[in-house]
Amino acid sequence: MGAVDYEHKPVLIDEVMKSLHPRDGDFVIDCTFGRGGYSAAILQELDENGRVLALDADPDAIAHGERAFENEPRLVLAHSNYDRIVETLKELEMPAKADGIVFDLGVSSPQLDDATRGFSFRNDGPLDMRMNPQAGQSATEWLSAVSLKDLTRIISVLGEERMASRIARRIVESRDAAVLDSTARLAEIVYQAMPEKEKRQRKIHPATKTFQAIRMHVNQELEHLSAGLDAALDTLVVGGVLAVVSFHSLEDRMVKQLFRRSVLGDEVPDRLPLKEVDMGGNYEYVAKLVKPSEEETARNPRARSARLRAIKRIR
Repeated sequence: MGAVDYEHKPVLIDEVMKSLHPRDGDFVIDCTFGRGGYSAAILQELDENGRVLALDADPDAIAHGERAFENEPRLVLAHSNYDRIVETLKELEMPAKADGIVFDLGVSSPQLDDATRGFSFRNDGPLDMRMNPQAGQSATEWLSAVSLKDLTRIISVLGEERMASRIARRIVESRDAAVLDSTARLAEIVYQAMPEKEKRQRKIHPATKTFQAIRMHVNQELEHLSAGLDAALDTLVVGGVLAVVSFHSLEDRMVKQLFRRSVLGDEVPDRLPLKEVDMGGNYEYVAKLVKPSEEETARNPRARSARLRAIKRIR
């Protein structure tokens, strides 16, 4: 019914659709529209009474969706972050509860491939990294003022980078000499901070983890995710499913722990012989942990770290 036919499938799309299992008349929220792959797949399963609300903090993604789905009346696009699910539903006068909600976390391929956005060091561009270029501090602005202590912590925690101290020190020394406004320059600074042995041992570019950490901090991704997941759980109808695809271990851990509390209940008695079914959570697992197949990883190397978890509200 007008949904776009995408040649490129989003990561774990078949597994996500199996978990969501959208049916005629359902109302589904796609919290991370990107280029519309999940929304398109969901719309293909809905009849004329079904609806999809798609959110994205990136105005480029919304602009793309308005062009690609201009003849799709069942899709509503909203330039909004997923921690504002409840507020967005009210503003658009849409149903307060949804039958399914999906998150696809991280950076989309178009964002990575567009050098002007500053997410990747593969092509030189301005050091921006904001999901929404219209709001907040760019990476350049943040790096120009951050303390050595805070920068070290961010790179260590969000980047899970064991060379964080060396890298942060080199970044601060370099930014004091000249404004740090280029992705290529930042990547070179990180590369030069690494010991030669460390460079040889790594399977990924030495700057990968540092770029990831700065991007996550600039966009406050973990903070938004925590609020967004809580809002999503509150928005599900009984029988509704929340599916989350994550790529970063900290994000996956947050999802895993929240889902476990939701299934088992807030208070898990210690040292008592109770099974999960005996504990009073309001949700059950639909997909406890699903990883991409070897075939999908070979086809799309960016899928290798993807993890899907999904739960259903049962009361």
